[in-house]
Amino acid sequence: MSGAAQEAPETRESPDGEPPDRPTPGSVPPGRKAPGRDTGTPGPKKPAGGDADRRVGRRTLLIGGLTAAAGTAVLARGELRHLWWRTPGVEKPREEGVVDFRGALWVAASSANWRRADRPDDYTVDRVVIHVTQGSYRSAVKAFQDPGHGAAAHYIVRRDGRVTQMIRELDVAFHAGNRGYNERSVGIEHEGFVEHASSFTDAMYRESARLTAVICARYGIPVDREHIIGHVEVPGTDHTDPGRYWDWDRYLPLVRRALTAAPPAGASAGPTRTAGA
Repeated sequence: MSGAAQEAPETRESPDGEPPDRPTPGSVPPGRKAPGRDTGTPGPKKPAGGDADRRVGRRTLLIGGLTAAAGTAVLARGELRHLWWRTPGVEKPREEGVVDFRGALWVAASSANWRRADRPDDYTVDRVVIHVTQGSYRSAVKAFQDPGHGAAAHYIVRRDGRVTQMIRELDVAFHAGNRGYNERSVGIEHEGFVEHASSFTDAMYRESARLTAVICARYGIPVDREHIIGHVEVPGTDHTDPGRYWDWDRYLPLVRRALTAAPPAGASAGPTRTAGA
């Protein structure tokens, strides 16, 4: 089942050193020589690594703090590159009840389980991730509507082949347990259990393949095992779905067959209203 990626809020650091021109305790006022420097009066001997080292330490701390702040600024600029579309008049229009796959039922996931975006204009979409719910369709919907769950996929395919969309493909769903993969992929859940081969019905394979074909056509994703992957293959994940009973040798030819249809359902039509909306 979908796992949440770490969508941590942006943090900023600031230097914690003193200004370089502030006198330090025990320093000598300008214009006066310190004892023991070019005079005949020896000054008190300081232990190795004394005030000079402390001054170097402050300078190092200041430089380190500035470097950290600069690094944070670079990260912030990287985030801003993906937010230009929020300028008024640039963001794509959105309508309630609109789906990206013709015939899908729209059931909205909790907004806590996805992040608003404008894909593929801000993030390139080049992967489809196959999941298994490890439960019933109803339990998956309930989990994805729970703001405390922290995860949700774009689609759920039921055992009877019916497709439900819960997050627009424009947006980043927290489904892969890896932020980069969340941003670059569309997640498809399948009702059932990884240890039950009977979960994966003919209708499920057929309609899931049609859905994946539409996604691949829309974003130019190659139909191969490098770009259509299981949740288990996402770096850093601890999930095992879709498991050993998911038949990749059957699934990919079904996707290719659907892709060569003229045209794959929903590929050229774009977003449509959900059935009954």
